[in-house]
Amino acid sequence: MADIETASASPPSADVKQPETPKLLQVLGPGLITGASDDDPSGIATYSQAGAQFGFNMGWMMLFSWPLMCAIQEISARIGRVTGRGLAGVIAQNYPRPVLAGIVFLLLAANTINLGADLGAMAAALKLVIGGPQLLYVAGFGLVSVLLEVFVRYSRYVSVLKWLTLALFAYVGVALIVHIPWGTVGYRLMAPHITLSTAYVTTAVAILGTTISPYLFFWQAAEEVEEVKERDGAKPLAKAPRQAEPEFRRIRIDTYLGMAFSNVVALFIILTCAATLNAHGVTDIETSAQAAEALRPIAGQMAFLVFALGIVGTGLLAVPVLAGSAAYALGEALGWHVGLARKFARAKEFYLTIAAATVVGVILNFTPVDPIKALFWSAVINGVVATPVMAMMMLIASRPSVMGRFTLPPVLKAVGWASTAVMAIATVAMFVTWAL
Repeated sequence: MADIETASASPPSADVKQPETPKLLQVLGPGLITGASDDDPSGIATYSQAGAQFGFNMGWMMLFSWPLMCAIQEISARIGRVTGRGLAGVIAQNYPRPVLAGIVFLLLAANTINLGADLGAMAAALKLVIGGPQLLYVAGFGLVSVLLEVFVRYSRYVSVLKWLTLALFAYVGVALIVHIPWGTVGYRLMAPHITLSTAYVTTAVAILGTTISPYLFFWQAAEEVEEVKERDGAKPLAKAPRQAEPEFRRIRIDTYLGMAFSNVVALFIILTCAATLNAHGVTDIETSAQAAEALRPIAGQMAFLVFALGIVGTGLLAVPVLAGSAAYALGEALGWHVGLARKFARAKEFYLTIAAATVVGVILNFTPVDPIKALFWSAVINGVVATPVMAMMMLIASRPSVMGRFTLPPVLKAVGWASTAVMAIATVAMFVTWAL
């Protein structure tokens, strides 16, 4: 606390120079990339299944989950921006090492499985479009992701990731190609037909697990730390409290728009599959590539191409986020130099972890491991990790000893705890439905 009081007397020149009315692209950053990466190929498969199996009766989940996502991701960003440390680094300072070790181990396992599944989905989608050897595409996508993450300067790499978010507009385009009864959509968003069947509950839980996932917490907190390192005059808010108001405003706009973008795209995927696959009796979809292939005879070649290429684009965004969040968590837990803004020589272990996670993900595609079963276990692991990590985040962000004067405001705290409770209930429901 003494550091905070001393810092408040720092000269105005220590503050970040910001334009009075910053352009939207200057505001959008970690939140936009985090939200867009949430619609990865595995997530696309979940949303496709929701639309194919339940028609327009699952779209309400995207409205319901949006404020929960916004709250928990804003809290992640605040922790990183105030403390100047990533989430794993802050947990290490406030909880026993065995707790952190367990969380990081499970996060690494879930991220690597998910990463492998995404690489496989990207390769399968590309094969549908141009043919050729799927496993070669897996290796190629993995290599490109590692090279970009390791050797491209952070500021330029962030620009690449921002542009890759445009790939998600493919799913808006698909929805415009097919016929969607918007009157029915509006009615079902407000008055969906909800059942307590095992299939419906399992799908609802899968959507929550896809939209509110632990790797997103670690990534957004770490990227706020990167922003501090890269921007002239920026400091952790604990050391430069006068920067707080514009920074919290930026974080809020960035996060809310990023999560809205994520959920609007997910909603369009659900609507597209509801209006095409479900309407024609195709209700069993397991992978995103399978959804693209099923669209071809129903919605036409153009819808198929846009949907399939969208899988490749979203995967190129999601794979580095999955590998990067795992490397941030492990590096912070072990006290390494971490950060995409650092050169390779200054953060060898960090970059080698990114490479190793990606290589293992590639190798999984060369084994007899069933990608559907692998994603099942990834979902289980994420379910086990999400609730305790969210609870720790809520407690950390409410402690003056950690956050100084920037503890959570009442409304954000209430929605954050509500989000944590919903994920706890969803995790219990996941295990109950699987036990039935």
